Amino acid sequence: MIWQFYISFHKYGALQQLGGQAPQFVWLDNFIAVSTSAEFWGVAIRSILFCVITAAVTVVIGILLAILMKKVATGARLTLQIALLLAWAMPVVAAMTVWIWLFDRRRGVGNYLLDKIPGVDMDQYNWIGGAPVVFFAVASIIVIWMSVPFVAFSVYAGLTQVSDEVIEATELDGAGGAQRLRYIYLPMLKPVISIVLLLNLIWDLRVFTQITMLQDAGPKSTDYDLLGTYIYKMGVGGLNFGQGAAMAIFVLALTIAISWFYVRSLLKEDEA
Repeated sequence: MIWQFYISFHKYGALQQLGGQAPQFVWLDNFIAVSTSAEFWGVAIRSILFCVITAAVTVVIGILLAILMKKVATGARLTLQIALLLAWAMPVVAAMTVWIWLFDRRRGVGNYLLDKIPGVDMDQYNWIGGAPVVFFAVASIIVIWMSVPFVAFSVYAGLTQVSDEVIEATELDGAGGAQRLRYIYLPMLKPVISIVLLLNLIWDLRVFTQITMLQDAGPKSTDYDLLGTYIYKMGVGGLNFGQGAAMAIFVLALTIAISWFYVRSLLKEDEA
């Protein structure tokens, strides 16, 4: 982090990286260049929307799967847990290879199955290299698939801590499933849901591998970039480490801002 701050105040390119020239102190020039770049702000806004939507959907699906694991029989629960563990344990690169094959416009299973539906023409449909909206929809599906197991297991662990006596009392009082979820489960699971939502926001804000591999299989334009890939292209690929470091510090500040709401609530709980 200290090194990033140091580079962000200097002109640091290929010559500095190779030791041929000393870094040149440029004050706030890198931060000014970044803050006045319309392209950077476009990527930043896109990244924030991506991480908020993806994290929210991940948490909702994870909660629903946790409730399902709580309700089904032992055999079905073990089958679901094993499936989630396999998805969670799969290395990212291996998983991305499979997902790219599924969405491939020439040999993809997705297009093949959708094309079998009467009235649906998905032959050669370009999921990865087409419109940016479709590209990020595919990326969201992949990120959610990889993140849901963590949320599901965390929430399920919280559900097992809810007393059976409390649930029986609510059933005797005539509370339905929706009422138990709203007034019993969710309030007691609030700390767990808060931390998994925060972690997913942070992880999805700095997502890199999934976007990079999708871009390698299709588009190279910055219209398909999020902050992680954009910073890499500008800083490492463009040999402009100073501005790349300034962008990285922006992501750090954004992460702290997102985390601060949770940290503040923890402090209030500790004081209470």
